[in-house]
Amino acid sequence: MVYFLSDEWIKAFCEELNKSEDYARAAKGWEGDFYFIAEPEGELKEPVFFYLDLWHGKCRGARLVADEKEENPAFRLSAPLSVWKKVVRKELDPIKGIMTRKLKLKGNMAMVMRYVKGAQEMVNCATRVPTEFPE
Repeated sequence: MVYFLSDEWIKAFCEELNKSEDYARAAKGWEGDFYFIAEPEGELKEPVFFYLDLWHGKCRGARLVADEKEENPAFRLSAPLSVWKKVVRKELDPIKGIMTRKLKLKGNMAMVMRYVKGAQEMVNCATRVPTEFPE
C-alpha cells in the first residue's frame, strides 16, 4: 500500500498513466500541467500539493510540492481529502465533481471538457495504485 499524501504515491500514479494505452489515446492532444491540491480536513492541517506535468497522453513528471510557488501550472484542481478519496475510489466522477463544485478547478474549463475521457482514464489509473488513505 502507498500512502496517498506522499511523493511515492504521485510517482506511482505517473507510472500508471504512462503504462496506460487508454489514457494515452484519450489525452493525446492534452497540453497542460496540474496542481492537485488536498485541502485541510480532519487530521490534515495544511494543504498538500501534487504536481503533474501532462503532455500528449504522457506524464512527463510528478512530485509532491513543498511550496506551491515552486510551479505555476496551467490548472489547479482542489478538494478536501474526503472528496479525493471518492475520486480515487471511483465513487465520484471528476467532471461531475467539478460541475457540482465538490472539486474546484482553476484553468481553462473548455479544454478540460474536451478531454472528459482523459479525466476518466486518469481516475482508472489512480485506482491501480494500491492506496492507503489517512483517517
